[in-house]
Amino acid sequence: MTKCKLEYIWLDGYQPTQSLRSKTMVVEDFSGKVEDAKMWAFDGSSTEQAPGGSSDCLLQPVFVCPDPGRSGKSFLVMCEVLDSEGNPHRTNGRATIKDGDDDFWFGFEQEYTIWNPDTMKPIGFPVDGMPGPQGPYYCSVGHGKAVGRDIVEEHLQMCLDAGLNVEGINAEVMMGQWEFQIFAKGAQRAGDEVWIARYLLERVAEKYEMSINWHCKPMQGDWNGSGMHANFSNTTLRTCGSKEIYESICKAFEPRIKHHIDVYGADNDQRLTGLHETQSIDKFSYGVSDRGASIRIPIGTVKNGWKGWLEDRRPASNADPYMVASAIITTVKGAKLPVNA
Repeated sequence: MTKCKLEYIWLDGYQPTQSLRSKTMVVEDFSGKVEDAKMWAFDGSSTEQAPGGSSDCLLQPVFVCPDPGRSGKSFLVMCEVLDSEGNPHRTNGRATIKDGDDDFWFGFEQEYTIWNPDTMKPIGFPVDGMPGPQGPYYCSVGHGKAVGRDIVEEHLQMCLDAGLNVEGINAEVMMGQWEFQIFAKGAQRAGDEVWIARYLLERVAEKYEMSINWHCKPMQGDWNGSGMHANFSNTTLRTCGSKEIYESICKAFEPRIKHHIDVYGADNDQRLTGLHETQSIDKFSYGVSDRGASIRIPIGTVKNGWKGWLEDRRPASNADPYMVASAIITTVKGAKLPVNA
């Protein structure tokens, strides 16, 4: 018999931004398959998900991958939260996704800031004052510019060892700000992998006595905020070959600004100002290769004969990828497409 460590991971009920929680189950000879991971429970009264008099919430495993941060046979188990009767909990964003056939593909560009808890500033920022203005830090190389690379590289390798489909990393515009990109075919799978990658990043940062700041505007002033740009497609977008269809889908987002902003992350008004490569939070626009638009039509999509994907640039770094995907899918499915396009 081989003892296996299973780290059950879920989202708590904290608002406006949910946090990750986890605990370990030790079992014998686990197969590594999600269907063989047992349902478990936790004290929802300690996570703002249940009252003390009826505190049990259930953990339904939905995604399993190897845990590269532990010795022995270890796994990470992403879970949905159910209430005591087995129904999706009100905090369960994954259950709202209507993509049963995995027709929607998502690529999330997750930005974040490595945060120094001693200075309460991004890593690399001086104790007193500010570093030089942004410009040299984006995709940078060199001491004093690419700050925190050890954490970033270790996190990337852990994600790859876990089998997550990370497609790249880069330093971002503000010092101490970085990004990783996750792609998956299927909205739920994309959300699962983003949350597991976030969890692994938190664990790596622990070791270096740093924390991860997911806030979309961790530094006020002339500094870029942090987003989680959502690149998405379905069969129509991947195959239509029609500018008219693309424009019809983009226009479907305009009357639903509030519906999207409500789930695109807390304090996003601090980031979506119309500056720093954003559109204003109360406006909607789209355009080819336009990083100041709400939705960017990538130049690659146009050059491929209007067959490709779209990028919603509004989701904040602290948004729930499940809720972001759910909102996008609802809007795209509701778009009125031209009959003869």
